[in-house]
Amino acid sequence: MKKWFILVLALFMLTACNNNEEVNNENVTESASENTVGFEVLGDKIEKAADVPEKEEKQIIEAFNEYIAAFNEKDINRYTKTLSKNPQGFEYEEDIEAAKTAFNQYNIKRTPSDITIVKYSEEEAQVYANLDIKMTEIKTNTELTSSGRQVTVFVKEDGAWKVTSVYYIGNESNS
Repeated sequence: MKKWFILVLALFMLTACNNNEEVNNENVTESASENTVGFEVLGDKIEKAADVPEKEEKQIIEAFNEYIAAFNEKDINRYTKTLSKNPQGFEYEEDIEAAKTAFNQYNIKRTPSDITIVKYSEEEAQVYANLDIKMTEIKTNTELTSSGRQVTVFVKEDGAWKVTSVYYIGNESNS
């Protein structure tokens, strides 16, 4: 039981989830106050957003990969550069403090797959990914694994794509 509590607490801190989520067992749909997170999962089919300019697609995927890599490498300076200065789904300073705490207490590796831009406009992009997460508590060497689905919402700030909110839904068969 303690293992699950630690995992849930750590995942909550690391995904900066917005409290306005709706989860449905058959489908996965989510909404955020005024904006809608644009994905629905029926089985394993994920649909790519239409009409994403090639240059923007490359920049968005690179921003997502940098967000994951900076976190995996526990590089707080790189990680903060991936975040919006005016996020919609979390408090900037609180997220940075939570990341520092997590970096000090855990070795964490997030491995994304099926990375897909599922919603796009010139000012916002939503990136879906399946995530496998392996965490090891440094103090006890306790290893925890989790997998789930995540939508990372990016906004364009000063010409670069930055994380503004993150929505994570864990799979039921985590250990």
